[in-house]
Amino acid sequence: MDWSDCANVERDIKKLSGAWIVKGSRVPVQAIIDNARDGFSPETIAEIFQGLPVDRVRGVLRFAGLHVSHPA
Repeated sequence: MDWSDCANVERDIKKLSGAWIVKGSRVPVQAIIDNARDGFSPETIAEIFQGLPVDRVRGVLRFAGLHVSHPA
């Protein structure tokens, strides 16, 4: 997937060998996708990766075309 148009991710050769990561973190985008596919909510994913803003998690999932649930 081409992540270059997703505002919630970035690439830096000095971080994780240039893999796509959530902006402002060292969390690989693929880790967000994998956790969502395993059934974890955006809120839980943000908790797993302490300090990761839930709005960024949601943005990554939306860009990937995965269903994003919103808390009631």
